[in-house]
Amino acid sequence: MFLKPNRTLLALLALPFLLLPCNGAQAAQHPLVKDLDFQRFKDNIETLADFGDRLSGTLGNENSVDWLDAELQAMGYTPERMTVTTGSGTAENIWVTKIGTTSPDKMYIVSAHIDGLGGGGAADDDASGVSLVLELARVVAPADVTTDISIRFVLWNYEEQGCGGSALYAEERVDLQGIEDPPGSGLYPEPTWLGMIQHDMILFDHGLPPGPDQIPEADIDIEYQASAPFAAESLVLAQQLLAGNVAHSTDYPAEIGDNMCCTDSRIFDNYTAAVSVRENRRIGEIGAGSNPHWHRSTDVFENFSEADFRLGFNAAQMTLGTLTQLLSIEVGLFSDSFETGDTTSWSSSLGLAIPEAPRGQLLAGDR
Repeated sequence: MFLKPNRTLLALLALPFLLLPCNGAQAAQHPLVKDLDFQRFKDNIETLADFGDRLSGTLGNENSVDWLDAELQAMGYTPERMTVTTGSGTAENIWVTKIGTTSPDKMYIVSAHIDGLGGGGAADDDASGVSLVLELARVVAPADVTTDISIRFVLWNYEEQGCGGSALYAEERVDLQGIEDPPGSGLYPEPTWLGMIQHDMILFDHGLPPGPDQIPEADIDIEYQASAPFAAESLVLAQQLLAGNVAHSTDYPAEIGDNMCCTDSRIFDNYTAAVSVRENRRIGEIGAGSNPHWHRSTDVFENFSEADFRLGFNAAQMTLGTLTQLLSIEVGLFSDSFETGDTTSWSSSLGLAIPEAPRGQLLAGDR
C-alpha cells in the first residue's frame, strides 16, 4: 500500500524502524487475529444500521442496546449497563469484561459509540466501531483464551451529544479503580485504567475532497492529544498500535496524529493513555469534509464498498494484534511469548524495534 508521505514521515520520526508494507503481515499475525471474521464484521454493521441512526433516547437506540446485550451474552459474557440521562432523554452504556488471570485489577478499555446522527443508518459513525468491538470481544471470549490483564469492551451512548455516556462513566468510576470489592474476593469491579482505545468512523478514506473510491493512499489514523495530561503515555500507546498495524494489518498502513478530538477518548486522556482510531484525522480531514456521509442520511450500509469495509477490518486486526502483545494473551497451548509491555517478539520477527517509553516526543502537523 502507498502511504501519505507528508504525515506518515512525521509519525516515523517517533519510531526507530522502517515501516514495512502491511501486506506482509500474515506471517507474523497472532492466531487470534486470524480468527477475526470479515463477513461477520460487515454483518454486524448492517444489522446495527437497520436500527436507524440510533440517536440516544430513541427506540432504535434502545433496541440496538438490547441486541448488543443478547450478542454479548451469546458469547458467554455477563453484560453490565449504565443508565445515562440527559435533557434529551435516557440511554444506556453497555460493557463486558474479559478478566485478567495475572492482573485482574488492571485493564485496557476498548470502545466505540452506539448512537449516531443524520437520520440514516449511522453505518460508519459509528456502527463500524461497534462492530469492531464486538468482533474483538467474540474472539477473546472462549475459555481457552486467557489474558494476563483485563480487557473491558465498552459501547457508549450520548457520544454525539457531548460524550455524555463516557463522561458519566468516568465521573462515577474513576475513584473505584483497583479496589477489591468485596475485600478478599479477588473481584475488581473497576480495574485500574492502563489505557483506552476508542474506535470512531473507520471505513471511509476517499481523499480530500473525497472521490468515489477508496484512495490508494488510504490508511488508518491513530490520534492522541498532545496537550493532554497523559500525552506522553498516549503517544506510546499510539506507537504500539502503529507497530501492531505493521505486524497484523493485511492491507492498509496506519499513521499517528497529535490532535485527537470530539470522541469518547477525550474524556479519558485526563486519567490515562488514550487514543482514537479513525479513517481520517478528525479535525484536519473529517471536519474539513473528507466523508460526505458524516451525520447524513446517506450513512447507510449500501453506500460503502468492499474496500471501505476492508479498511475497518484492518483496524480490527491492528487493535487486536496490539492487545495480544500488551496483555500477553494466550490461546490454548499457544502462548504469546512476551512480557506485558514488551514489544520485541512479533516486532523483531519483522525487524522492528519499538522504544519502551519515549517521553515528550510530540508529532506536528495536525493543528
